[in-house]
Amino acid sequence: AGRRPPKAGREDSGAPYEDPPPREVTPGGQRFTLKVTSWNVDGLRAWVRKGGLQWVQEEAPDVLCLQETKCGGPSVPPEVRALPGLPHQFWASPEGRPGYSGVGLLARHEPLSVTYGIEHDREGRVVTAEFPALFVVAAYVPNAGRGLVRLEYRRRWDVAFRSFLARLDARKPVALCGDLNVAHAEIDLRHPRANRRSAGFTLEEREGFGALLETGFLDSFRHLYPAVPHAYTFWTYLGGARERNVGWRLDYFVISRRLEGALCDSKIRSRVLGSDHCPITLYLAL
Repeated sequence: AGRRPPKAGREDSGAPYEDPPPREVTPGGQRFTLKVTSWNVDGLRAWVRKGGLQWVQEEAPDVLCLQETKCGGPSVPPEVRALPGLPHQFWASPEGRPGYSGVGLLARHEPLSVTYGIEHDREGRVVTAEFPALFVVAAYVPNAGRGLVRLEYRRRWDVAFRSFLARLDARKPVALCGDLNVAHAEIDLRHPRANRRSAGFTLEEREGFGALLETGFLDSFRHLYPAVPHAYTFWTYLGGARERNVGWRLDYFVISRRLEGALCDSKIRSRVLGSDHCPITLYLAL
């Protein structure tokens, strides 16, 4: 996400988000056949030490997407390499910048093909896996930065990424997941008024996300839960923000609109610790 502290008075607190039991069937009665989990781990090695692998084994996803790994290739911890049930692993890391960015995609079944990056990506931010029924895209979208120093780069990234996803969607449905570094609407962060020129809530970033949805995609969580408040996925480490639920929803499953009928549930595992983000999980009946 980047390490922005949400601007908030200490007296302000949001009600905790209670993640309800998963809906494992579609409205039409089809049981889920694909479970995807995404998590910004804020450093893979630290996440392993904090028990992240144990939770993943309990969650038992078919595909696991990790962002901000801060390592890749040979430096992936052996415990992650040996993770039961997810033998097919693909890691993207930035060119010449060890310890920065990084994305991993781990799968139960071998993908048909895997690609890395997009036009603007030299920072280890995208892994795309093609499966028989869909593409799964794991992404760690650039943060606009303190003082919005990378906002113009972010705007260009959004345009290029939108084009990339549209090209995939022309071939087969897409499930995009990851830390997209934007709170789309005021309901998606605790203090919208104080953060209008903060990275992740600028008009430019919000409009970029809206433009993606307009090209034929759904924000799966808001599609199912349009008015549920206090549902956040990121909390700064500063000021007890997580305990007070002063957070942002920065992590998403964005799916092709034609997957709407296959959507069972989109979960925010808000009580799961191990990072400054919590994991999210998608259930699809394909």
